[in-house]
Amino acid sequence: MTIYDSVQKTKREFIPQESGKASLYVCGPTVYDDAHLGHAKSALVFDLLTRVLKAEGYDVTYARNITDIDDKIINKASQSGKKIKEITDFYTDAYHEEMGKLGVTKPNIEPKATESLEAMFELIQRLLDNKHAYKTADGDVYFDTLSDSEYLKLSHRVQNEDEKLQRVESSAQKKNSADFALWKSVKDGSVTFDSPFGAGRPGWHLECSAMIEKHLAQPNKKFAVDIHGGGADLLFPHHENEAAQTRCATSHSLANYWMHNGFVNIDGEKMSKSLGNSFFLKDALKIYDGEVLRFYLLSTHYRSNFNFNEDDLLSSKKRLDKIYRVKKRLFGLSSENVKTPFKDELLKVLGDDLNVSASLALIDEMITSANETLDTSGKHKELKRDTLSNLAFTEDVLGFGVKNPYEYFQFGVNEETKAKINTLIMQRDEAKKAKDFATSDKLRDEILAFGVSLMDTAAGTFWERV
Repeated sequence: MTIYDSVQKTKREFIPQESGKASLYVCGPTVYDDAHLGHAKSALVFDLLTRVLKAEGYDVTYARNITDIDDKIINKASQSGKKIKEITDFYTDAYHEEMGKLGVTKPNIEPKATESLEAMFELIQRLLDNKHAYKTADGDVYFDTLSDSEYLKLSHRVQNEDEKLQRVESSAQKKNSADFALWKSVKDGSVTFDSPFGAGRPGWHLECSAMIEKHLAQPNKKFAVDIHGGGADLLFPHHENEAAQTRCATSHSLANYWMHNGFVNIDGEKMSKSLGNSFFLKDALKIYDGEVLRFYLLSTHYRSNFNFNEDDLLSSKKRLDKIYRVKKRLFGLSSENVKTPFKDELLKVLGDDLNVSASLALIDEMITSANETLDTSGKHKELKRDTLSNLAFTEDVLGFGVKNPYEYFQFGVNEETKAKINTLIMQRDEAKKAKDFATSDKLRDEILAFGVSLMDTAAGTFWERV
């Protein structure tokens, strides 16, 4: 498997530190507001990565953090009159629910900042002891960027003299303009945490390094994790600063491979609240099935910026519909796990830095070929067996086609109407058993009036939205 390394700017063969095992850490959400499509894109990309790694035979340890200490959270609490934990719990639960609708599997480890303070204190103290950090008269603790000869090598940035000489009033006690906060002293009476360095709050960059050390780093390893991922906007300064903290506080580097997904744009504009065009995921899920959004958001390469527009989404949905149409043709047949050329080829293209475009083309070809053969006379037992096995593999690796095919085509029908339709179907089944065909026909007409079609199969009666 090859991975594009954002730091080395080239594809590299993935060779984990420990044979057969892969460790992955991804920067998760700051839980002060609803998740938007950018959050969804990042979660989906690294969900796909973990699925592919597992399909390649790796035992994957995947960690994604929750930032529940942040000035934005505190400001929201102040404005709303709610407690901080009430806000963070609400948005954490909403994030989990919405990611679940996209088919994103939960990480093995999901540490919270509030649960990782001791690990942060330990990391700060190491940096102070190693002379890579200093405490100001105001009680702040800063990382000394000039003490790290490798600072900025991750993002390949170059600081000019003007940047180095810049000072802002709030950080006048910094030695260098690029120095960043490890611990921020707070004396205005707002939310603080006790620490060996005084009351305050941790710097944002600190938490990920501390969580990785606590949950993933192992003694005598060159890297704390095999892969570190996140959005492209995190490369600098967030990941740059994480990497600096870790190498200066420990005997290892943070990660061997760095992966970054592109931005999500809406009709060509970078998604930004300041532009007033942020598209919340919860709103998209009201209109589109979660799997349709998953298919669409993963349909272009993860490193490319993604332009979200509804015309493209509807075109994308038609490709997903084809998967479900062939699932319907084979519905009720038992599936076997058999080796097929399709599986080998699908894993091969996904192993090329998650080449989703090539994988979707393979799926299209497989479905077209299967339908053409199924349209001819014959039982086609082997084809049906292989196609079902291919579809099951697609479900596992890409997360597409996971629903009952009939239920998939029910999206857009509210729960109350679904309940009414299902009740009428049960009544119709009872009438048919009693050979009361007049009542059965009457009930069928009532069901069809909801704008659905009925399919009577050996496995039961199913319906879908027309």
